[in-house]
Amino acid sequence: MALEGKRIFITGGAGFIGTTLAKRLVDANEVVAMDNLHRNALAGTPLADHPNFTLETGDVLDAARVAELAKGATHIVHCAAIAGVDDVLKSPVRVMRVNVIGTYNVLEAALGTLDGLERFVDFSTSEVFGTHAFRVQEGQVSTIGSVGEARWTYAVSKLAGEHMSHAYHDELGLPAVTVHPFNVFGPGQIGGGAIRAFIEAALAGRDLTIHGDGSQIRAWCYVDDMVEGTLLCLEHPDAVGQSFNIGNARSSVTIYDLAQRIRRIAEADVDIVFQPLHYADVELRIPNVEKAREVLGFGAEVDLDEGLARTIAWYREKTPASV
Repeated sequence: MALEGKRIFITGGAGFIGTTLAKRLVDANEVVAMDNLHRNALAGTPLADHPNFTLETGDVLDAARVAELAKGATHIVHCAAIAGVDDVLKSPVRVMRVNVIGTYNVLEAALGTLDGLERFVDFSTSEVFGTHAFRVQEGQVSTIGSVGEARWTYAVSKLAGEHMSHAYHDELGLPAVTVHPFNVFGPGQIGGGAIRAFIEAALAGRDLTIHGDGSQIRAWCYVDDMVEGTLLCLEHPDAVGQSFNIGNARSSVTIYDLAQRIRRIAEADVDIVFQPLHYADVELRIPNVEKAREVLGFGAEVDLDEGLARTIAWYREKTPASV
């Protein structure tokens, strides 16, 4: 049953997924988004002017601010985090602070409004499954890279947040759900990511640069499918206390194949070039989404080429100056 008449608090609500989620919720609910606007997917969209939408600046490290904005929420979605390989490599300490302490602050704020809280959805990451993740299930043992390798501070910090969310459910009765997004892309994407980098290069007539040999495999999930999975986690009574993989195993390709597809769909006369990889990487990441299908009724609908075509069209229309 679709949510109506609720007060929904979204941390990281000006981010890519947070903004797309808010667009789906705002017509029938009050949506309060908190974001430090380090990345702003709201810019240039009509969402910011919607009468049911409020954007509040703030940081999840500010516990008092988080608690203030969470008051009265019936649903909380915790999207805020530092992600992206470049940012993680540059600021691993801040990554740990934001993703661990920030998640703790949001969980504590949720406890403060527990009497009226119907659902708490925490965004973890598919990176918790390590470097080789083939059709991984939610309960599969997490194996993350070597200690001291900055690349893995993101995965470790998100795994810690996931453990906290489950502990708050088991011990304190928080109606928590965890989602593992698998390589989400689509219109409005901000920050890093291979698809955005390839599309912007292709539309600008630049060569598409692959880091490594291009054999890395990813399963790409269109943002509308990701949001649909999140909505099911917010709505379905059997979701509480569970974790769910949200992704599209049908859209599994090598990075080299991805670059070829984008070049073809964008009709770009450019080359694909390779650069050495200077950081630890994930060689294989494909989800098993059977649990989400059986419990929630989730199923990704947008296949890779269709999602790429929509995304390329959006970049052509919205950001001609930047590409």
